[in-house]
Amino acid sequence: MPLAQTNAELSFDQLVSAVTRLPQAEFEKFVRTVCGIRPSYEKHRLSRRESELLLRINQGVPSATQHRYDELIVKRDARRLTHEEYEELLRLTDQVELLDAERVGCLTELARIRNRPLTLLMDELGITSSTDA
Repeated sequence: MPLAQTNAELSFDQLVSAVTRLPQAEFEKFVRTVCGIRPSYEKHRLSRRESELLLRINQGVPSATQHRYDELIVKRDARRLTHEEYEELLRLTDQVELLDAERVGCLTELARIRNRPLTLLMDELGITSSTDA
């Protein structure tokens, strides 16, 4: 097996120069080996679908909706809701629950893609369920 003498640290150009001096069989072996190497960042690259799911998971309830919902909950707990506010609270509750259901669906799909249990994925993402809060 021919050896190429190199310094401990090679520049890109020096490495290319050394590779061009390899015999054909060694060059082909080198190319196969290099093609099999993936930089560590490749391991952490997200697929397009994972990115879409994470965006939807992290989107949450719009801040204006959440603020109004919280206001109405406080008024409800103080028993100061008008009939119109009660109807609004019901509508907002439906919206929030629908968004939560969509979020759980996205979490479930992401867990399936990553082949992880849902609870483990949620733990990895720092997400707690409403029953944990």
